[in-house]
Amino acid sequence: MLLYWFFCLPTVLFKDATSTVVESSTGALLGARIADDEQWRFPALDSVPYRFEQCIILFEDEYFYKHPGFNPVAMGKAIYGNITTDKRRGGSTLTQQVVRLSRKNNKRTYIEKGLELVKATRLESQYSKEEILNMYATYAPFGGNVVGLETAAWRYFRLPAHQLSWGQTAALAVLPNNPSMVRPGKNESTLSRKRNQLLEKLWKKGIIDESTYELSLLEELPGKPYPLPQIAPHLTERIRKEYKGKRIKTTIQDPIQRELNRLAKEHHLQLRQNEIYNLAIVVMDVRTKEVVGYVGNAPTTNQHHKDVDIIMRPRSTGSVLKPLLYAGMLDTGDILPESLVIDIPTYINGYQPQNFDKEFQGIVPAGNALARSLNVPAVRMLRRYGLDKFYGDLQDMEIAHIDKSASYYGLSLILGGAESSLWEVTKTYAGLAHTLQTYTTRSSEYTNTAFQGYSYTMSDAEVSSDLFPDSPIFDAGAIYNTLETLREVNRPSGEESWQFYEDAQPIAWKTGTSYGFKDAWAVGVTPQYAIGVWVGNADGEGRPGVTGIQAAAPLFFDVLRTLPNEGRWFATPFDALTEVSVCSKSGAIASAYCPTTKKRLVPEAGIHSEACAYHKQIYVTTSGNYRVNSDCYELDQMKSEVRFVVSPAIGYYYASKHPDYRELPPLHPDCDVLGEQPMSFIYPKKDEDIILPKDFDGEQNDLILKLTHRNPETKVFWYLNNTFIGDTETFHELAILPEEGDYIITVVDVDGNQLKQHIKVSKI
Repeated sequence: MLLYWFFCLPTVLFKDATSTVVESSTGALLGARIADDEQWRFPALDSVPYRFEQCIILFEDEYFYKHPGFNPVAMGKAIYGNITTDKRRGGSTLTQQVVRLSRKNNKRTYIEKGLELVKATRLESQYSKEEILNMYATYAPFGGNVVGLETAAWRYFRLPAHQLSWGQTAALAVLPNNPSMVRPGKNESTLSRKRNQLLEKLWKKGIIDESTYELSLLEELPGKPYPLPQIAPHLTERIRKEYKGKRIKTTIQDPIQRELNRLAKEHHLQLRQNEIYNLAIVVMDVRTKEVVGYVGNAPTTNQHHKDVDIIMRPRSTGSVLKPLLYAGMLDTGDILPESLVIDIPTYINGYQPQNFDKEFQGIVPAGNALARSLNVPAVRMLRRYGLDKFYGDLQDMEIAHIDKSASYYGLSLILGGAESSLWEVTKTYAGLAHTLQTYTTRSSEYTNTAFQGYSYTMSDAEVSSDLFPDSPIFDAGAIYNTLETLREVNRPSGEESWQFYEDAQPIAWKTGTSYGFKDAWAVGVTPQYAIGVWVGNADGEGRPGVTGIQAAAPLFFDVLRTLPNEGRWFATPFDALTEVSVCSKSGAIASAYCPTTKKRLVPEAGIHSEACAYHKQIYVTTSGNYRVNSDCYELDQMKSEVRFVVSPAIGYYYASKHPDYRELPPLHPDCDVLGEQPMSFIYPKKDEDIILPKDFDGEQNDLILKLTHRNPETKVFWYLNNTFIGDTETFHELAILPEEGDYIITVVDVDGNQLKQHIKVSKI
């Protein structure tokens, strides 16, 4: 018998499936998922609330803390009553009821009662009274498929158990004795009578005062169960898949989450007018790496895939990777923040990128190109930096969805040719900010986990690492310059109506738009938060309004306004920066010919970048009409000038945007500068494959040849495979309609300068 008593309890008393419960950082319920057996059964609480403890003991087992698992007096009264009357009453203690619950409420017989008694004494020897009471509070039935105190508190009163009043707690305490009493419209009088009797007992025992007793009598009884909160439904579902059946405390801050939900609803109502149905928002704390807000989708309909968690879905990145390339080139010294980069028609191995506005600047400061999200400079910068190197940077930053080879993506990688998720992109921006924050707050050292450890659960959250690498992915100086540039973003695509954002706290931000208007991005960082917004259609349908600036940025800035505003900016990482003198116009290291210079803090690698090559000293006649040199002109009849000089191809576009630009004067007829080429083809480019389409009338379109010359007034003669086809003056454009095949285009100016270009023509 002793051996049976010792082994009569299973190792795990309850094997019932539990619901997945998701809480905010302060313990507020964000959402829950029903258990596998279709019961709402929350995991056990850490402790039983005081009010429920007092109520349930007084109602069910007044000597709970004194008996060894059974109460002989209560059992005797029950047996006597069952023999002498028709009524059946039990004498079970709470401990015995826990045993009965674990045995799935087997049929009540005297043999079963005996087994319960034996097991109850064993339970008392193995567990504390507090643990036994917690088991009862977790597995007691409260009507329908509501199991456990915490579940009942939420389903009947929309409150956590520890916030229930005495009246609410008393009502729940009497339910497990007869769960059917909770049916709306039925048994309410019985439930009311039992609750009131329990409240009276609490008052007479001195547990509550008279005023509490009287007020508790007036409280409403539980009725039809309320639906559980759905504050973060997509995060709740994500946690259900990862932590099924557990109570998980997240890093989500309930006030922020509710504000994000409100904004998502408001913007969804606006966006759906343009048949844009989905959006996603994620907010991360840069310093702690905690996710404080998570909206996986708009409150749309099943037809528009409302249950899809878009935060984790890969989408075309648009332009949001451009700041990473900019930071990389600053880090290696390939550019300085305002270095001029080329923006002219570009044709690389069959790939011809286009700017969003279909225009070209000729040359543009790198920071300005980033701020305006110009595509052509980005592609040319990536080619210069190295596709493989940039791909390696992305891998180091753990952007997992970019999982094919660098050659698979090619140069389009920088323009949205790859896919990533809002989670990865926002985490990467947060990693930049975290690297900078760590450097400026930890004696100029780097963490090796800046791009890792971002989490939405308390157990996985990671503040920082004690390990510091010798070489970060990007130097703090390069990151600081990048964030400074993104902070000064006016607006991509020339938008000029954003003054109403001036009241927002300082932020470095970037928009992105994928090809076909399918994805709109806005991502940015402050010293405290990283914000990521995506807008579009989950099914990939493009819409004209799906652009970063039109669809995502308004929501992005509304999110920014809801966040706590510290009003400060990143501290300057002076140890990672060095002061250099740069040319005011070219942004490069100042040369001896730069007319004006300024001081600029740049990454240490920047001191090795190229000096300004745009300002050059030239010699002209006293009238300034011609360029000359000492071989063809008297020294005392010429003067020197410093001029800003670009190539003819660049000048063709640069001059149209900068009316103050002065072309170099032509060479004097008596002079010759070996190797200088005053002409450049605008279209077509070298070795370009040209397809001539048909117009609406079915006629083949002409091929328009374009050329720029340093001296536009000069005459240029055109040849196609050595056959003269025409001449141009001032505007060097010529229309031809060649047959299919390979051609050599030759141009010769009046001074005998010659330029050739190979093309291949096809027709459709």
